[in-house]
Amino acid sequence: MNNRHVILFVLLLLVLVVTFLMQLFVGSVHIPVGEVLHILMGSNQVSDVWRNIIIESRLPGALAALFAGAGLAVSGLQMQTMFRNPVAGPYVLGISAGASLGVAVLILASGFIGYSAEVHQLSGIAIIAAAALGSVAVFLINFFISFRVRDVVAILIIGLMIGGGISSLIEILQAMSGNEALKQYVLWTFGSFRYVNNTQIGYLSVFIVFGILVALGLSKSLNALMLGDTYASSLGLHVQRSKFWIVFCTSILAGSVTAFCGPIGFVGLAVPHLARSIFKSANHLVLTPACALLGGAVCCVCNVIAGAPGSDIILPVNAITSLLGAPVVIWVILKQKRM
Repeated sequence: MNNRHVILFVLLLLVLVVTFLMQLFVGSVHIPVGEVLHILMGSNQVSDVWRNIIIESRLPGALAALFAGAGLAVSGLQMQTMFRNPVAGPYVLGISAGASLGVAVLILASGFIGYSAEVHQLSGIAIIAAAALGSVAVFLINFFISFRVRDVVAILIIGLMIGGGISSLIEILQAMSGNEALKQYVLWTFGSFRYVNNTQIGYLSVFIVFGILVALGLSKSLNALMLGDTYASSLGLHVQRSKFWIVFCTSILAGSVTAFCGPIGFVGLAVPHLARSIFKSANHLVLTPACALLGGAVCCVCNVIAGAPGSDIILPVNAITSLLGAPVVIWVILKQKRM
């Protein structure tokens, strides 16, 4: 890491702090900046309504955006490196599709499998647990496939086919579900950081921090895999073992974000390219923390935009991340075509 990288990290950290604080200061309800600071410092001489808005709503949502962006960006970096494909994202292995199937079974299938609970009675914990189980199921499938298939392209294709098959099952469930269940499922697919509470933030932070630490430990393996499996093996790297840990790490990061926040697209696809362009480096010891910081900042900005400051409207986070991420992916494809 050179001096330029250190300066960029400091600037990126400042950007992250600013974008994080923006989520606390800006919202549908105007709260003076001074009052927000007093609330964060624990002052009791502040309106209880404002305190609840900051502590119970804006702060957990801001933390969720930060952790989700970091996790998705790092998992996307790992997938692009392992598959040596610039348009590979954290969900190419079907992890997000597995989480979506778990939630679909819980919400959409409740009416015709004999599940008696009403849709509006389903708790956030139940939805998170269903998404987590779906992610784990797909991870186990990928785990066994990785021992039978050694070609990364084949693993990529199989992951896409798994995702496609699961999407078909979800469409069947949607066609057979009631209006109320379908509405709740569609709302979940929009993705949101605002419905994550303080308890859930604790769990999400543990998963994301653990996953990023594992990703940092895999930096040397990822650097070697960039040049191909044969070259990596010649350096003494156990390729299959490394790929297993990469898949495991990506599953933890992408699966936990999807479980707690819903499917969030394009962050894991676009942010790694932005990090490479800014830092001008292929070293994953540099790119991994860079993606974590940049991904967190991007999701913080998207969360502010989704809140539609000054109005009561809440926009889907997935729509905002797609609008910002799609041009970056198009730029990457066009740039490769010119090379």
